[in-house]
Amino acid sequence: MSKIFKNLKIPKNVNEKEAADFFLKIGLKDIVVKNKKKKRYTNKPILNQLNVLKPDLVDLYRIYQFIVLNKRTTVVEFGCGWSSVVIMKALNFLNTKYGKQIKKLRRNNPFELAIIDTEKKYLKIAEKKIKSFCKKRAKFSSTLSKSTMTTYNGKICSEHQKLPLVNPDFIYLDGPGQEFSTGNKFGINVSQQDFMPMSCDILKIENFLTPGTIILTDGRTANARFLKNNFQRNWKYIHDYKNDQNILFLEEDKLGRPNYDQLKFYGYI
Repeated sequence: MSKIFKNLKIPKNVNEKEAADFFLKIGLKDIVVKNKKKKRYTNKPILNQLNVLKPDLVDLYRIYQFIVLNKRTTVVEFGCGWSSVVIMKALNFLNTKYGKQIKKLRRNNPFELAIIDTEKKYLKIAEKKIKSFCKKRAKFSSTLSKSTMTTYNGKICSEHQKLPLVNPDFIYLDGPGQEFSTGNKFGINVSQQDFMPMSCDILKIENFLTPGTIILTDGRTANARFLKNNFQRNWKYIHDYKNDQNILFLEEDKLGRPNYDQLKFYGYI
C-alpha cells in the first residue's frame, strides 16, 4: 500500500491579519476590508453592486494554500463565491510556474476550475468576480444544476442533476446550501433547519478519482462523515475542528504510469 498521505501538505494556521496581509501581497486587496476606527477586519458589506459580503480571509487563505502547496491541476467547486476567485488565483500561480511541465502529464483540464451551483445568479456573480479580479486567468467553467432529494445506499441525501465533465484532483465542497435542495424523499427534505447538507455527488464519481485526490469541505462535517462512511476506496480523513474544515485524501497505490507521473509532480513520491 502506498504511503503518499504522509506527504500531504497542510497549510499552517494563520490569524485574520496574516491572511489579509497575504492577499494584499498577491494583489487581492479588494477582498480585504478594514475598519480603521476599530483597527480590525470586519464583516462590513463590500462590493454592494455584486451583493456579497466580506469573505472569511482565513478560510480563503487555507484553500489557496492547499491548492498551491499540493500542486493541484484540476479543481471542482461545489458552490461558488469568493472562494472561486481565490481558487483561480491559485491555479493561475501554478499555471505560470508549471505550465510547461504539466504538458507532460495526462491531464485533460490542466489548471482549470469547474464550478457547479444551483443558482444562476450566484454563478453570474462568481464569473463576474473572476473576470474582474483574475485578469490573467486559467480556464474556468460553470455548471448550473438543480439539487434534488434522493437516496444513496438507502440513506437520504441530495444530488445534483448534472455534474461538470472533468476529473478533479481537488474538490472543494461548499454547496449546495441545504435550502436549495428541492423535492423530498420519504417526506424528508434537508431544508428543514434541524437537518443539514448531505450531498452524495462525490460518491458517484469516486471510481474515477486518482490516488492523491484531495477533498476539502467548508464545515459540512456531517456530510464529510457521510462521504467517508460510504466511500469504497481507501480515504484518509482529518477533521480540522479549529478551522471547521474536513480533509479527505485518497490513499492508494498508483494506477499506472500516468498516475505515477501525477503523484511525482505533486511531490508525493
